[in-house]
Amino acid sequence: MFKDYKIYDISQAVFSCRVYPGDPAPQREILSDIQKGDVCNLTAFSMCAHNGTHIDAPYHFMEDGDTVENIPLEICIGDCFVAVHEGDITQKDAEAILLKAGEQKQRLLIKGKAVVTAEAAKVFQNGGVRLVGNESQTVGPEDAPMEVHKILLGAGVVLLEGVCLKEVTEGAYFLHALPLNLEGSDGAPCRATLIKYSKEMD
Repeated sequence: MFKDYKIYDISQAVFSCRVYPGDPAPQREILSDIQKGDVCNLTAFSMCAHNGTHIDAPYHFMEDGDTVENIPLEICIGDCFVAVHEGDITQKDAEAILLKAGEQKQRLLIKGKAVVTAEAAKVFQNGGVRLVGNESQTVGPEDAPMEVHKILLGAGVVLLEGVCLKEVTEGAYFLHALPLNLEGSDGAPCRATLIKYSKEMD
């Protein structure tokens, strides 16, 4: 048991979030406003499933892949490791990340302007990784994301994209990143958090 912990919100604010080139940005509409004499405040909104902080389902790149409601939720909750990396993640980089992560390697978050290469994706796939997250709006190269997505999503690895790790240091955490239940969809926004435990109870 633990008594001291800190929660890090690693999600983007929706209406000011980063948007993958070509995707529509979130839009907000005020349906009613107390200041204008309405009985309540009421908001409607529209957005792409891949705006801001979100999870990719296999269906995003595979016609017969699972849609987001079929992602096992236990993959999105549990011990994880935050690794710092800048630039392309090579095969050797990926192997070093797994070594540092140790028992937390099932869920990896990459802090920095990092790009998961196909070689790194294969290392993660074969290394027992179940979730990979990063700060970019796509795990693979922005101009050619398909190969990396197919390697990881095809192996059942959950992708958590667009996280915000500025306030987080490298190390072990507890991740909570459940996607919205947008049944039939290729992905979904999520409110992702990391918990850092410090002291155990006597």
